[in-house]
Amino acid sequence: MLKKDWFIDWFDTPYYHILYQNRNELEAKNFILSLMDHLKLVPDSKILDLACGKGRHSKTLNELGHNVLGVDLSENSINQAKEYSSDTLSFQVHDMREAIEDKQFDAIFNLFTSFGYFDTHKENQRMCSSIADMLRPNGKLIIDFMNAHKVIESLVEEEEKEISGITFNIKRVYDDRHIHKHIKFEDKGKLFHFTERVQGLKFDDFRSLLSPFFIIENVYGSLDLQPFVLEKSDRLIIIASRKL
Repeated sequence: MLKKDWFIDWFDTPYYHILYQNRNELEAKNFILSLMDHLKLVPDSKILDLACGKGRHSKTLNELGHNVLGVDLSENSINQAKEYSSDTLSFQVHDMREAIEDKQFDAIFNLFTSFGYFDTHKENQRMCSSIADMLRPNGKLIIDFMNAHKVIESLVEEEEKEISGITFNIKRVYDDRHIHKHIKFEDKGKLFHFTERVQGLKFDDFRSLLSPFFIIENVYGSLDLQPFVLEKSDRLIIIASRKL
């Protein structure tokens, strides 16, 4: 029997959305506005929001006048995102390691640390190849990832969060490859334990992964697109173009 990917169950449970319900929506919207001001895409560009969650970024991109497809592996998230659907905004369940057949995009967004979920470098390469297959020549790829260097150096090993009457006990461990986030809590008399795992990918890792297909144009370190500083920046935001 094949090993089941950790994110298949966790992203589809309602507890995932409870734990992360306090994400800053205004900050996310302003991030998209800053990116689009920089990218200067023509109206009605075809955009893929890869690992779109419940569609908050997809919705903003669509409101700016673009044709947007949001995809995510979580059926629960996609069902909620579909509330935003229109003639120019659609959503579907999809594994980001696979190219979507017969689809070409002017830009592909992969935001909020939605890369590096996998076990192997080969799967990262497969994802980059699939993205390249779906992008038009000179199309734009935008990756928003954590600054793994800073996260690892200042890792918060244990914390407790109480949200919607549930106490989440969180422990983090870095094993020289992945950052593991163990999440334990009790609800309705039942104990739960989920684990998030993301590769501690740094800028040089992304540069190596992207180089066969893309040219990196800009690197930023914050959602308001300030310069990337290894020791200080919270984010690693890469803007790259598909090689001709």
